[in-house]
Amino acid sequence: MIAKLTETERRDALAGLPGWQTAEWKDAIQRSFRFKNFIEAWGFMSKVALLAEAQDHHPEWSNVYNRVEITLITHDCKGLSARDVRLAQDIDKLVA
Repeated sequence: MIAKLTETERRDALAGLPGWQTAEWKDAIQRSFRFKNFIEAWGFMSKVALLAEAQDHHPEWSNVYNRVEITLITHDCKGLSARDVRLAQDIDKLVA
């Protein structure tokens, strides 16, 4: 079973993930991304989809025109896990 992060692990992880924040409504992290237009936003989502599929860990997300909202949570443990942190780090590399 996948373990939820402890409070210390969560704090340390978020310190290394600028732009990500704790979700108010569930034990997850979230971030908003803005792009020049819909095509760039969609291209970003396609790249994230490939990362997520390779890690067998899929985000909750939405897209409106040039904005992409991503929430990461591990449903197996009903909260934030190292899998979410790893995917967030990989997503950040895409926009770096």
